[in-house]
Amino acid sequence: MKDLAQIKGIGINTIKYLNDLGIYNIEDLLSYYPFRYDVYEKTDMNHVNDGDHIVIDGVCENNPNVYYFNKKLNKMSFRLNTGKKIYNITIFNRAYLKNKIKPAMGLTIIGKYDAQHNSIVASNLEFGLLLKPKIVPIYHSNFKINSKKIHQIISKTLESASAYDYIPDYLNKEYKFIDKNKALKIIHNPSSLKELKQAQNKLKYEELFVFMLKMNYLKSNNKINLGLKRAVDFTLVQNFINLLPFKLTADQLKAVKDIYYDLTSSKQMNRLLQGDVGSGKTIVSFIALYINYLSGYQGALMAPTEILAIQHYNNIQKLFPNLKIGLLKGKLKVKEREELLKHISDGTIDIIIGTHALISDDVVYKNLGLVITDEQHRFGVSQRGNLKNKGIVPDILYMSATPIPRTYALTLYGDMDISSIKTVPKGRKEVKTYLKKSQEIKDVLFLMLNELKKGHQVYVVAPLIEESEKIDLENVMTLYEKMQKAFGKVCNLGLLHGKMTNKEKEQVMDDFKTGKTKILVSTTVIEVGVDVEKATMIVIFDAFRFGLSALHQLRGRVGRNNLEGFCVLISDKETKRLKILTETNDGFKISEEDFKLRGSGDLFGVRQSGDMAFKIADIKQDFDLLLQAKKDSADYLEKIDDDYLKELLQVSSNLD
Repeated sequence: MKDLAQIKGIGINTIKYLNDLGIYNIEDLLSYYPFRYDVYEKTDMNHVNDGDHIVIDGVCENNPNVYYFNKKLNKMSFRLNTGKKIYNITIFNRAYLKNKIKPAMGLTIIGKYDAQHNSIVASNLEFGLLLKPKIVPIYHSNFKINSKKIHQIISKTLESASAYDYIPDYLNKEYKFIDKNKALKIIHNPSSLKELKQAQNKLKYEELFVFMLKMNYLKSNNKINLGLKRAVDFTLVQNFINLLPFKLTADQLKAVKDIYYDLTSSKQMNRLLQGDVGSGKTIVSFIALYINYLSGYQGALMAPTEILAIQHYNNIQKLFPNLKIGLLKGKLKVKEREELLKHISDGTIDIIIGTHALISDDVVYKNLGLVITDEQHRFGVSQRGNLKNKGIVPDILYMSATPIPRTYALTLYGDMDISSIKTVPKGRKEVKTYLKKSQEIKDVLFLMLNELKKGHQVYVVAPLIEESEKIDLENVMTLYEKMQKAFGKVCNLGLLHGKMTNKEKEQVMDDFKTGKTKILVSTTVIEVGVDVEKATMIVIFDAFRFGLSALHQLRGRVGRNNLEGFCVLISDKETKRLKILTETNDGFKISEEDFKLRGSGDLFGVRQSGDMAFKIADIKQDFDLLLQAKKDSADYLEKIDDDYLKELLQVSSNLD
């Protein structure tokens, strides 16, 4: 894969900004697809009503005038002649364009029509006339690099770059798919909706084909590869379970037995443990590590974030005080890291907890027998190869707090066995969920105050705006200031957002967990699975922006003990859809509804993270395509030799 530095005209800073978006090489860049398109087609002004969203073009009649209200707000205005009529154009916060707009210059205006004043309040402005319909790709962006710049870089790269086509020639011919490089050029620069559809079909099928090829390969490989031989008496496991200060639910016990039989059988374990928020998956995973320890092997638990890894480390130490347990974080002192790596490689450490650092090149295990990945992580073929493990192929257990509808789970996780935990531990109360409109904010503040008076803590979640991290940050800062005004004299508040360093996030969460702060105002970076015993209430602003499963995950931050929990959804839109959350706490039912309503994007979280967040495919909308790709990939596996397949999987490892 070619490095970004090979692209002419982009410097070190731009490369860093692209890295922040998860783009590390040219293949990443070319597959960084637009998440939507703006289609500009001239509006027939003979058939418009007051307030309509319109697109017109024309010639500028005068030099623009700019009015400044304060340092942050300005208004620019000028007249536009369409050849049939002259309109007054107003656009906010674009004063920097004043010297670029000249009389007689052709412009395209996108905005809202005001019939009474014969004017248009523009939301966007493009230089040049709109001679034919225009399709503009819009990309997820961040503070330092906007969608337009990303598009420019990709377009320039497409002039000379060539992409590998993972679809076999015979399938390309059978389905009459267009050429891969042509599809990439169209997806980033479409000239018509018809050709855009062709490009999307090609790239969606390719993504699903490669994914199902890996699934089918792993499934067939599991049948061939013998697992580790273990001899562990289940009585020892049962004795440990009996000593726990709580009783396992029937589903937890069944999951433990499923894992025990996998670990003591001759096949390699490849199991998904899925369960609702707060259903007790973590204790099951700890018991799995204990079974693995009893058989003489090392175990590793990989968490998606350092905060969650630290929590797992602290909890497992309490449970197994006699075992040697290590914590591998991204930022350790050189001597600390060297000593820890030495103890991992010589077998001194029995269980190692960490983030993705666990599969770094310098981490060598003596006899790693079990790898458990929590939440977003899913081991692909290449990642398993990264485990430096003295020739032992470990068993793998995946955990997910996002229940997946069974039909889709059987297809997507077809290479795996599935254990589901549906029952909630005894004594845990259901979280009560309320739906409130923004004008009822005083009622919400009183509910918060009531919880604070009881000595409890509250999460406050800022609205989610996918398109811009900058807007996300502005939202959370504004909300923090409002909460500070309301509760600053009552208690200390904490602030958490994605632009903080890991160390800053860790400190904020630690202050909240220890009770130094009573209210935590946050974006959606609140960690899945993090326990704060006295957090009993979560307030989510603009809840309509979230998928149902995402809201259910956030709701799971409270009610994680025997205290009564409350979730308040503030929304002035889509209250019918959100009403589902007030009626049930069953994550499996909610995921089914979410899937019906929104597809897989929200079900699996943010689109660029995790194994299920496809870059262009949507497993609900494209489920028939997925089933076809599943069948085609299984047929293809029988046609090719193993060495070529491994090479193909290695080449496509960035699609893990």
